[in-house]
Amino acid sequence: MRKEDCFYLGKIAKKFSFKGEVLAYLDTDEPELYENLESVFVDHNKHLVPFFIESSSLHKNDFLRIRFEDITTEEQADALLGCDLYLPLKMLPKLSGNKFYFHEVIGFEVEDKRLGYVGEIQSINDTTAQPLFEVLKGDAEILIPMIDHFLVKVDRENKKIIMDLPEGLIEMYL
Repeated sequence: MRKEDCFYLGKIAKKFSFKGEVLAYLDTDEPELYENLESVFVDHNKHLVPFFIESSSLHKNDFLRIRFEDITTEEQADALLGCDLYLPLKMLPKLSGNKFYFHEVIGFEVEDKRLGYVGEIQSINDTTAQPLFEVLKGDAEILIPMIDHFLVKVDRENKKIIMDLPEGLIEMYL
């Protein structure tokens, strides 16, 4: 499995018992969706390795307590600490309306109610306090804050995001 075909689920944060169990922090708003997984991909030494789950349960809301098959000692669990967990993209719950996954809108056009076509989303920068659409129009890169107030409609059928942007935001890049 390639990382591009997967989504980030979380990270193995700490050991839970002397029998190889671990606690994984889940990076999701709905951890209960992932409570009964059969397997996950563990990013181990820059390779995605499938690990089968013997049992799992939610622990303190954001953590999943996992007992992997064939991991039975503290030392084996130590080797997994800090490893990222991934699942195939097809396992993501479908979103509707104006909710979207970041990877899903790459390549969408951005259209402003006032100015019309703005450009195409190249990537999303989520390293800032407010995530940003990185939009390309010709040779100009335009950074648009992903603020619900600006978002009018996500048109999946036409691969377009319609926004109502403040006057001057786009013009300052052009």
